Amino acid sequence: MNLSFVFRTLLFFSVVLGWQLKAAEPPHIVIMIGEEEYHTWETLPEFAAKELKATPYRVSLIQADTTDKNQFPGFVAAMRDADLLLISVRRRTPPAEVINAVRAHLAAGKPLVGIRTASHCFALRPKEPAPKAGLAIWQDFDPEVLGGNYTGHYGKDPATITWVPGAESHPILKGVTVVELFGHGGLYKNTPLQKGTTPLLMGTLPGTATEPVAWTHRYGDKKARIFYTSLGHWDDFKLPAFRRFLLNGIAWALEK
Repeated sequence: MNLSFVFRTLLFFSVVLGWQLKAAEPPHIVIMIGEEEYHTWETLPEFAAKELKATPYRVSLIQADTTDKNQFPGFVAAMRDADLLLISVRRRTPPAEVINAVRAHLAAGKPLVGIRTASHCFALRPKEPAPKAGLAIWQDFDPEVLGGNYTGHYGKDPATITWVPGAESHPILKGVTVVELFGHGGLYKNTPLQKGTTPLLMGTLPGTATEPVAWTHRYGDKKARIFYTSLGHWDDFKLPAFRRFLLNGIAWALEK
């Protein structure tokens, strides 16, 4: 028997089998958490355990270091095979390799989902000092990646949520009872959104302007799928409609 032929045959089937095993693996979602306002260090792990792992997805939870809020141990390693990155971070300046891992993920055309404070996840306020050596910022992450325009928020009263006319049939809103959604914790100011965004939901407070609270965007040369919502307060996670909405957004971003 021709040993070279046998070797090539075995190699071929091992490669095919490897592809099949990889294709059979659930998508890997990395959840990056680093904020001190909205309790996503509690709500997102619970959401992951009950909703994401049952879908099923593989989930890596990366929390900011309790002794140094700008450090995210294990993030770079987790991102090496991430299929989707979900961000709930507020004004952190992580090491440059962390920002670079986010950039590489997006440059590869892979999707990102942001909730609530992700609109200012790696940005400093105008008068804040520059980050320490070795740490980095991404000041324009919101307009560049998310397609947003965060400039603050209105109070803390719950906002009434309605869909944008024509968005009712969008996959992210499938099975979502919008009248059961409320925007707790204050309505974010996001007007005007960047060109190329697709608004899905609007939020309104009595006596204030109506603001977009959820939209999609495409980023970079490979048009990475981006889904962002300014919802994400701990009381939002108590609403089945919000949990379904977030789950749909993740599925849309992963093209599932």
